[in-house]
Amino acid sequence: MAEQQYDSVLSVQNLKKRIGRKWIIKDVTFDVKPGEIFGFLGPNGAGKTTTIRMLVDLIKPTEGKIKVCGYDVNRDPERALKYVGSIVENPEVYTYLTGWENLEHFARMQPGVDNDRIQEVVDIVRLDQRIHDKVRTYSLGMRQRLGIAQALLGRPRLLILDEPTNGLDPKGIKELRVFIKQLASEGMAVFVSSHLLSEIQLLCNRVAIISAGRVLAVGGVSELIEDHSKLAIWHVSPLEQGKKMLMDAGIALVARPADVMDDTIVAGLGPNAVVAEMHEDRISDMVQQMVQAGVHVEGVQRIQPTLEQLFLKMTEGESIE
Repeated sequence: MAEQQYDSVLSVQNLKKRIGRKWIIKDVTFDVKPGEIFGFLGPNGAGKTTTIRMLVDLIKPTEGKIKVCGYDVNRDPERALKYVGSIVENPEVYTYLTGWENLEHFARMQPGVDNDRIQEVVDIVRLDQRIHDKVRTYSLGMRQRLGIAQALLGRPRLLILDEPTNGLDPKGIKELRVFIKQLASEGMAVFVSSHLLSEIQLLCNRVAIISAGRVLAVGGVSELIEDHSKLAIWHVSPLEQGKKMLMDAGIALVARPADVMDDTIVAGLGPNAVVAEMHEDRISDMVQQMVQAGVHVEGVQRIQPTLEQLFLKMTEGESIE
């Protein structure tokens, strides 16, 4: 049979899951393109793990469709999942075996995976120096890389990683980030679930934000941040006159800057600073009006929110896993 044509490696449409009378997943839609790193973020209990389990056919959706490389995971799981490598929760490895013996064990379960392929994935994850040592002697980062090597054995086009940086030290996280970017640069789609918002911002091309079983936003990290960037710090004198002009123009002032900005930015606010919610295209007109009214504008600074601030705003301050 000829291989299907597809635009997305992973396509999730109107996914829903009910357990008993409770809807755990209410509406999840997104897609992952070849060669992109896609982040999946959500507060505790948002439905991330339930969604991932449906992606790899561990549980069935109540409604909706999941397609991998054009094949329906629910209707044709064998064809669909041959394109998927995944680590859901912790990598399953046998600590009393060597790394190589672990990979040999998993290779037997997949057609067309020989010793040459095992050596290829060992080289990809850079475990060649320790692959013949017992796994019990491995660091957590090395076990994570061995788990990824296992997931890569079948030459997947989609790699699903559930919280891949859990327990890793900063050096291990940096190494994993470099490694994931390398895989994506070679055309693999990588789906990463993580609670480390700063890591997602450094790692991912696009992100889906999920809360209470619904996807609230999907888009490029910079695009999502840009769309929600409406803060500007004005340094004006006299302060009260500047504030009044902003309010008279229908611009809302931020009473508690610490609630919407990083502590480092708040700490640098001077006595003549006022924070306003406004679009960038209004700044030049307001500067002109203030100058004409005799208000001295020392400077205007547009604030770019972090992904964490955007996340907290969209999920109304819910905690994350």
